[in-house]
Amino acid sequence: MTDKSRRVVIVTGMSGAGKSSALRALEDSDFETVDNLPVALLSAVVTAGEGPLAIGIDVRTRDFDASQLLEALNALRQSTGLATWIVFLDCDSEILGQRYTETRRPHPLADDLPVLVGIETERRLLAPLREQAELLIDTSRLAPSDLKRILLGQYGVAQRRSLQVFLMSFGYRYGLPRDADLVFDVRFLKNPHYVPELKAQTGIDSEVAAFIARDASLAPFLDHLVKLLEPLLPLYEAEGKSYLTIAVGCTGGQHRSVYVVEQLKAWLAGKHLPFNVRHRDIYANRGTN
Repeated sequence: MTDKSRRVVIVTGMSGAGKSSALRALEDSDFETVDNLPVALLSAVVTAGEGPLAIGIDVRTRDFDASQLLEALNALRQSTGLATWIVFLDCDSEILGQRYTETRRPHPLADDLPVLVGIETERRLLAPLREQAELLIDTSRLAPSDLKRILLGQYGVAQRRSLQVFLMSFGYRYGLPRDADLVFDVRFLKNPHYVPELKAQTGIDSEVAAFIARDASLAPFLDHLVKLLEPLLPLYEAEGKSYLTIAVGCTGGQHRSVYVVEQLKAWLAGKHLPFNVRHRDIYANRGTN
């Protein structure tokens, strides 16, 4: 008899995007993990055990076919009633190419072709899974610790019903964070970059904070922002969302966005809401913003 409380997470996505790291993160949360499981064995493995299970399947898996995997998952859901999810790990093709170059590992689909050809071929083969994934994570600029935090916030065994908020500052110069749920642009604030003595500091430093706080546009913006977020957070939680990423961006991610995220951090702390903070680009190009 199948354990109806068993939860199954299928981890798939682009080769080099972090599947092994994702499986290790879930294993740390008491998931049983199986990597490169042939699709033909999926039903037998899922129905044989108890407790949470994470399975890695991608183009390196023997007999891999995206359509067959989706069909097998749908059949499994209908026959067992198990809770199953697909997590798709994506990454920019250029960054994937750099990872393969740095590690000197061959791409599984490249053979004697350029790595980028193999990457684009893989992207086409995986497109059906990407479209059907319950959770899409872009790891292009994601630290392994952040990947783990997202996965455990979503699927951790000791799932917390309270919404987990992840605050991130970033620089538009370095690209939008693709995993963000809400993005706010604070480039309208006066830029400390143009004040020589503040240029090399960050939004955490007191002198930069005082400079931004004097901007007449700041207080109305923060007031409207928290008034927007306060009713939204319980709505997201009621909808069943367990992890919400709020990103705040300025030009370089060093001054204004950092300061505003710190203000949101203080607001969430005052509300006793669980949160994590990451200043993604705070030192990406120190001295410019």
